[in-house]
Amino acid sequence: MLIVSLLVLGHSLIFDIRDRKSLEFFSIFGGVLLILLVLYIGFRPISGRYFGDTGTYAQGYSLMNAGKAEITNDYIFNYFMLLCSKIMPVKYFFFLCALLYLLPCYVFSKKYFKKYWFFSFFMLVCSFSFWAYGVNGIRNGIGTSLFLLALCYYKKKIWMYALFILSFLTHSSLIIPITAFIISGIYKNPKIYLYIWLFAIPLSLAGGGFWQSLFFGLGFEDRTAGYATGEQVEGSFSASGFRWDFVFYSSFGIMSGIYFIFKKKISDIFYIHLFGTYTIANAFWILVITANYSNRFAYLSWFLMAPVIAYPMLRYKLWDDHYKTMGIIIWIYFMFTYLMYMKSI
Repeated sequence: MLIVSLLVLGHSLIFDIRDRKSLEFFSIFGGVLLILLVLYIGFRPISGRYFGDTGTYAQGYSLMNAGKAEITNDYIFNYFMLLCSKIMPVKYFFFLCALLYLLPCYVFSKKYFKKYWFFSFFMLVCSFSFWAYGVNGIRNGIGTSLFLLALCYYKKKIWMYALFILSFLTHSSLIIPITAFIISGIYKNPKIYLYIWLFAIPLSLAGGGFWQSLFFGLGFEDRTAGYATGEQVEGSFSASGFRWDFVFYSSFGIMSGIYFIFKKKISDIFYIHLFGTYTIANAFWILVITANYSNRFAYLSWFLMAPVIAYPMLRYKLWDDHYKTMGIIIWIYFMFTYLMYMKSI
């Protein structure tokens, strides 16, 4: 992925993004990248040591095959898992999960960015924590991808909300971005989104565990509640306390949206709705930021950061040296993920 990011950066500094041969190259290259990622994630070794909950899912798969597992939540995913356990080995189940995780990213990118889809797709798959939710927090990752797929039907509300429901039944934590989407659809003022996000910081600092008790008392249960109580549920790492570093990272999406909407005058209805969804979902996480494993709540907004940053760049001409600036932004975006990964090993 580092090599791909350098390729994009180098190309942007030398060539024009509108060059037909360049676009054809990136389209083919993107297809190859998609296939490699599906194979790489889908046929990884079945190991809990190296891939977190992959081992746990494999154990559950065996129990379902033996008829010893009871399904009480996340019905779509669990019944899908049950069906697969009856007809295929577990390695092919993980391959199908990889397809369900990656293909919606491709469809979303093709839907909104047409011939420039590769750049959006690359930003999605190189996002911070994307890898973790492909090999560890599997059902959460698939749920977020189904949410992206739902956004492809923005003008077909029945299909969109049907897919929202599907994403929720894949992993119940998706109720957070779905609720954020509904709220931002009612209140369409991006200044309000910004105020909500900014106000969430002092509220979280002052409120302590009050917000955790409030929200989880309203019915955020099963795995969602486990994020706060410290159960070993999906995710790549755990941390507690007020994480200013993650707030800073989250602010990239906030600052980008504010810049594009107010400085560059982007008035696209879908983009403002997307920005509102990201901002409100991230504000929710800030309120419960001191909970154990709260980074998993953060991912319920972080998976939208790449679209929030990419959408205006790939839909509108914003700068004189547009492609060069875009290439630098994409490279910086990836380098955060790369440096965080290098820090963890």
